[in-house]
Amino acid sequence: MNNMNQNNGMQKRMLIMTLVVFVFFIAYEFLVLKPQQEAKAALVKQEQEQKQNVAPDVKTAITDANSSPASAFNSADALSSKSIGNVQTVSTIKTAKSTIEIDTLGRIAQVTLVEEKYRNENGNQIKLFEANQLRPLEVRFADVNINAEAFKVSVVANSANIDATTSAQELILTQNLNGTVLTKKLTFYPDGHYDLNVSTTNEKEFFITNGFRPNVLADMYAVHGFISKLNDNSLKTIVDGKLDKNEDIVGAKFISSFDRYYTTVIYNFEKSLSITLMPDTKSDPQGFIHGGNAVTFSGFIGPKNHRDLAALNPELIDVIDYGWFTFIAKPMFLLLQFIQGYVGNWGWTIVILTVLIKLVLFPLSFKGMVSMQKLKDLAPKMKEIQAKYKDDKQKQSMHMMELYKKHGANPMGGCLPLILQIPVFFAIYRVLLNAIELKGAPWMFWVHDLAEMDPYFVLPILMGITMFLQQKITPNTMQDEMQKKIFQFLPVIFTFFFLWFPAGLTLYWFINNLFTIGQQYYINSVFERKRAEKS
Repeated sequence: MNNMNQNNGMQKRMLIMTLVVFVFFIAYEFLVLKPQQEAKAALVKQEQEQKQNVAPDVKTAITDANSSPASAFNSADALSSKSIGNVQTVSTIKTAKSTIEIDTLGRIAQVTLVEEKYRNENGNQIKLFEANQLRPLEVRFADVNINAEAFKVSVVANSANIDATTSAQELILTQNLNGTVLTKKLTFYPDGHYDLNVSTTNEKEFFITNGFRPNVLADMYAVHGFISKLNDNSLKTIVDGKLDKNEDIVGAKFISSFDRYYTTVIYNFEKSLSITLMPDTKSDPQGFIHGGNAVTFSGFIGPKNHRDLAALNPELIDVIDYGWFTFIAKPMFLLLQFIQGYVGNWGWTIVILTVLIKLVLFPLSFKGMVSMQKLKDLAPKMKEIQAKYKDDKQKQSMHMMELYKKHGANPMGGCLPLILQIPVFFAIYRVLLNAIELKGAPWMFWVHDLAEMDPYFVLPILMGITMFLQQKITPNTMQDEMQKKIFQFLPVIFTFFFLWFPAGLTLYWFINNLFTIGQQYYINSVFERKRAEKS
């Protein structure tokens, strides 16, 4: 194949590929993953209605922290048959940010967020856990007989009600079993985090879990599952549905089970943790910490708020998972947070950040726009060469390359700048998608929550209109009519998908389009003046 055809074909393929990446990224999540999530949620709800308060599945044995064999857990059927029939609350702890309920098995049965902005679509305070899921601080014993008994005997709490809204308060849970006494000493703090020491008598080995992830918002848009940070500072993430067998993790600083905005995290930065991950019946990860006969750690259950996590320990900000483009997303969020500290409004902060990004990327955008204009001007001459040498592809390619060289045009010049900006787009996409800080944050008079969809679809429609205008004033060098039609429908397709996107993300794209239109209009006017001068 000759060079001209390669360049022309490559340009078309790169443009199409770029657009396909965007469209597929959104369409696949909306049309494939969302129905899967909804079906899965319906199945879980049905199971919850059939079985209440049943101990979660644990299938096989795990290995203790010293790599010596530990006795097998009871099978799922045995645990189900021996579980408590009526689990009740034995202690309620109130902090400044949450209400924590401890049940008769000594687990954290429920966490209710009390800050005003954390309300669901019905106006009720958000609760992080659903019925019949693995609860934080549930203990499993290596001794099969003791383990079975532990699901029958209720714990005893030293206090039924604790007020930790202004100062740290202690709770002691004791479970008297045949052969050992399990003791949990918890200290709760006003910010919602806790310290925990768990011990057994007679050196009985146990395992303790951070529980299954909160199930408030596990949607198609964001990652949800399990993440741990190891001693070498690497991160290990396992998304829901992707764990098909037991997996051991040695030397973990923290483990976190998370949905889009919320987490249940256990951490110890002085003495690392050993964990075994086990799949549940849906191949979702469940983490169990090897406790030996005593273990100490801290924990937090609540929103993945950047400042709150950093206040507990700067390393905990890694609980927030930005995906592949974390190296760009992290500093981008810090910039976003810095701007918000001065502006005071997250909506206008997004506007300012968008403008800054456009200014930084302007040299790339400028090169791409100039290249597109040059190719537009050369289009008639390109057609002449194609017609003149239609039977001699080698000469056609040679003259085409001479034309490019003479006028300083690069057939790839319009695509490469766009492709280089894709990581930035996905980084800001992840930042705005995972930022719990946008929860309850208003912008203008009709957007009351930037983390939710625009209730009146104003921003998606404006985004679609600006995308259409941008398309109209951008030079189109495509010769194929089918490609042109695909491009013409993109504003409609994107508008449709953005109807359900968080308003903060849609706001970013709308402002981005506005400034792209301004940049394109400027480039067009410059070339129009040059054309007028030549004529």
